[in-house]
Amino acid sequence: MRLYQLDSYATRFQARVVRAWSDARGHYAVLSETLFYPESGGQPADTGVLRGAFGEVQVLHALEEEKAFGDVVHVLSAPLPEGAEVEGEIDWPRRFRHMQRHTAQHLLSQALLRAGDYHTVAVSLDGPVCTVDLAEEVEEAKVREAEALAAFAVYADYPVEAFFVDEAELARYPLRRPPKVQGRVRLVRIGDFDLAACGGTHLKTSAQAGPIKVLKWERYKGGTRVYFTAGWEALEDYHAKHALLSRLALAFSTSPLELEKPLKKLQEEVYALKGENLALKEALVRALLPQALAEGVLLVPQPVLGELAKELLSWERTFLLLSPEGRFALVGPNRQRVLERLRALGAKGGGKEVIQGALPKERVAEALDRDLVS
Repeated sequence: MRLYQLDSYATRFQARVVRAWSDARGHYAVLSETLFYPESGGQPADTGVLRGAFGEVQVLHALEEEKAFGDVVHVLSAPLPEGAEVEGEIDWPRRFRHMQRHTAQHLLSQALLRAGDYHTVAVSLDGPVCTVDLAEEVEEAKVREAEALAAFAVYADYPVEAFFVDEAELARYPLRRPPKVQGRVRLVRIGDFDLAACGGTHLKTSAQAGPIKVLKWERYKGGTRVYFTAGWEALEDYHAKHALLSRLALAFSTSPLELEKPLKKLQEEVYALKGENLALKEALVRALLPQALAEGVLLVPQPVLGELAKELLSWERTFLLLSPEGRFALVGPNRQRVLERLRALGAKGGGKEVIQGALPKERVAEALDRDLVS
């Protein structure tokens, strides 16, 4: 029996090990009943412990043995004896966050349907940032409207109830989307706001799912993927971002909501400095080019090593450029032969038209020997 479908808030249960086995991948057990939710429908599995005369064994994962409502398989940290009596305990903080994510997803999916006639085709609740995949491309105004509708549903504090109906009765219920299972179907109703077929764990009221925050959305497989966070995880996201903004605001001697102006000014200054730096590098390359043509082997500042090497590509000669830090660039018809000589000094590197690499800093003076490229 799947006890989590009877009471999502229960954390402990008694059961018996019906089957147990091990293989090269791990240890497994099926229990006479369980509170452990198996990974399904985008919701992650529960974890926790099983205790008994054998001691304590960790439940690392739970999964469906087969489709069509098969047994729940518990993935364990150690083997269990068949027939053993166990007391199970789920990781409650983890379960509650999953319940917040899942209930929030129901609210947001219904809100997206109402605001823009956007239909949910898939969900992922694997982490603090969850996703809802929609069949349609979206408009920003409609997504924001849906976010507000989901917030109103949170504030409305709707009761959340789960119940089973026969497949033949489904026509009587205005479901948000058709169920994926047959036979006895479990429905989850959130007040008069949402009704959907679902086997997952949910909260007692919609208020416990809040706040719900849409983070972003993007085109995905011809439709849209919407990213959101909810509940404690939405608050944690807010706290982290507020702390970051506060630190940045302090560094710029402004308030968090006034950061955009000094950041824009800083960005403009960076762009200007990049332009000046590029102009200086180009001027330095032009200044060094005659000396490189005259000497063949040249010590140059590392920032212009690659640019000067590219300028020398059109000359049918071999050039070796070295920086004081030990970086080098090689061009010309004999570059491979020179590379072998450099390797004798401890150099490493490679490339096609321009061979680049490094050698020990203390060997730079030896590499500057002009005979190296002859």
